[in-house]
Amino acid sequence: MSESLPYDINFCFPVPQLLENDRVKLVPFLPSEHADAFFAAIRAHDALFTYLPWGPFASVDDLLATLIVGRIQPDPGSVLFAVLDKTAPGAPQLTGIIGLLDTSPAHLSTELGFVITLPRFQRTHVTSGATGLLLRWALDALAAGGLGLRRVAWKANTLNVSSVRAAERMGFRQEGVLRWERALPAWKTEAGNGGGMREGDTLPNCVGRDTVLLSLCWDDWEGGARESVNAIMQRRS
Repeated sequence: MSESLPYDINFCFPVPQLLENDRVKLVPFLPSEHADAFFAAIRAHDALFTYLPWGPFASVDDLLATLIVGRIQPDPGSVLFAVLDKTAPGAPQLTGIIGLLDTSPAHLSTELGFVITLPRFQRTHVTSGATGLLLRWALDALAAGGLGLRRVAWKANTLNVSSVRAAERMGFRQEGVLRWERALPAWKTEAGNGGGMREGDTLPNCVGRDTVLLSLCWDDWEGGARESVNAIMQRRS
């Protein structure tokens, strides 16, 4: 990717240039502005990618080729944001990424994903703040400045207990477990479901992943989840 050229976000809905509250803000992830800083922050923390179906990355070019050019930019159902902390010294400070994927205007649905919070900002207001901002944008009605979607999904490796808990804390409800939902890359041996391989499997070096499926829907949102999320975002401890 030539960073001298404008970056085409290519999302199926208009993307706001800024989503924010008093402590966190989200801006579209632009390779020329955020890729170098994000890679520098993650390069010593391979554990961030244990339960993700991609990464870690060997270089900035690998990050761009695999995640941005290879996955997000060509897909009108996906969009990625840089998460910035407004309270840190020298703020705003890059704290991670978050985004949407599998977005369908026809079905008014999306999935919240690409969630990586840098270690020093974990167990702070950052993840809940970023998640809440995206939920507001996705589930608020058009008249309130949102996309008016009906459903936001969250998927996590069954081994990733912290991800499931983070989703539930924000009001997502478990719908079930998708068994053998995907084959992981060959280097993701620690994130498999523990199932054996049958004789003649065509991907013998790729373990299977079981996935927890959760969702937060418009009727949950308007039935009290919006107020709960807003309260979580306002907590100071």
